[in-house]
Amino acid sequence: MSYLMIHTIRRLMCDKFSVLCTIEELNAKQEREDERMKVNVRIKKAAPDVNLPKYQSDMAAGFDIEAYISTPVVIPIGERRLIGTGLHFQLPPDFELQLRPRSGLALKHGITLTNAPATIDADFTGEVKVIVENRGNAPFVVENGMRICQGVINKVEKAQFSIVEELSETTRGAGGFGSTSV
Repeated sequence: MSYLMIHTIRRLMCDKFSVLCTIEELNAKQEREDERMKVNVRIKKAAPDVNLPKYQSDMAAGFDIEAYISTPVVIPIGERRLIGTGLHFQLPPDFELQLRPRSGLALKHGITLTNAPATIDADFTGEVKVIVENRGNAPFVVENGMRICQGVINKVEKAQFSIVEELSETTRGAGGFGSTSV
């Protein structure tokens, strides 16, 4: 951020609040706002050696979740296995945890999640387990501590369903399964 931009932001903030703000005060205010925007997710570990989920970069949308298994699991070509994580999540109401494949495993080994994105509801507090599928060209071995998927926390909107006699007309209408392109 350029000095001019910082100075302009500082000026706007100071004018709005009728106080003289320092850059440090503005940074602290931004950090407090960032903390308020984070969702508090409680995690219970099944054992002391279970690794917590981890964001791999500051701007990552998803956090990596590791396998927690006592022995390696071989997934033959075209098959799937249920892999434990040793993690129990407690989400706030109106939130979900989505489990998604890791792109590196998908590209390099053909490993995906059968039901991606998998939804973990806010009222489920059991161990999160992942359905890992091998669509690759060779058997795949899942080892304890391997990053097997990523999780994303999403806000969930509840639908209110209304019975109607007719729906509003749209350009697309009932066209589906490729009706908007070749």
